[in-house]
Amino acid sequence: MNGTVSILGVPFSKLTLEETTLHLAEQIENKRDKLFHLITANPEITLASQSDELLQRIIQSADMVVPDGIGIVLAARRQGNPIPERVTGYDLLLKLLEQGNKRSWSFYFLGTDEETSRQAVEKIKHSYPRVRIAGRHHGFFDAAEETEIIAGIQQSKPDILILAMGAPFSDKWLHRHKSELAGVQLVFGVGGSLDVISGKVKPTPPVWKKLNLEWAHRLLFSPVAKGQKSRWRRQSALPKFVYRTMIRQMIRR
Repeated sequence: MNGTVSILGVPFSKLTLEETTLHLAEQIENKRDKLFHLITANPEITLASQSDELLQRIIQSADMVVPDGIGIVLAARRQGNPIPERVTGYDLLLKLLEQGNKRSWSFYFLGTDEETSRQAVEKIKHSYPRVRIAGRHHGFFDAAEETEIIAGIQQSKPDILILAMGAPFSDKWLHRHKSELAGVQLVFGVGGSLDVISGKVKPTPPVWKKLNLEWAHRLLFSPVAKGQKSRWRRQSALPKFVYRTMIRQMIRR
């Protein structure tokens, strides 16, 4: 691996999307004895970790943290230790589905609402016919259902467990149940990626991605699930993140 760069104490991987995909494929093919926990962290999650001790511990114990946001890339550049590119949960999911289609990996999808979950998995089956679906479940479950979900994951032992319950809830959920998920090779959260795959949310047009304005497209056009903070409130974390990283850099100098 090409090492990491620390931004507000979060150790971000410096691998590209392609390099990350190859590294994860190696972990999966080697059939590790314990699961590989990957976190996709953006400026909002990085900032939240400053005041959330549990989230800090989860991030530090993760096997890899990838930069899911242009703000992370710019902060690393300002530190003189550049990250080559963003590695978003959505792009990484698509890359692993491509690899899974070649290698017949199994996936379990946990999160989002029932209809979106069903539609997303149906489209994945159609687009990646050699991917094995180990199971799926929506993210609005009670304690009894949770027990059944964990039992189902234990029984199916998917190569990859995809969590679509939002950050940092997905990673905190995994932290609580990590010891029960032996046999799973890779786990990571994908935010609203299943919403895009299902067609519920339109994908970001390439020109917006090229200009690193994916966040703006989501802010303007993507719906917010019930119970989540508005995107305008969430984006208010960005100027705080920029301020914190600049002050930290000035102090270091």
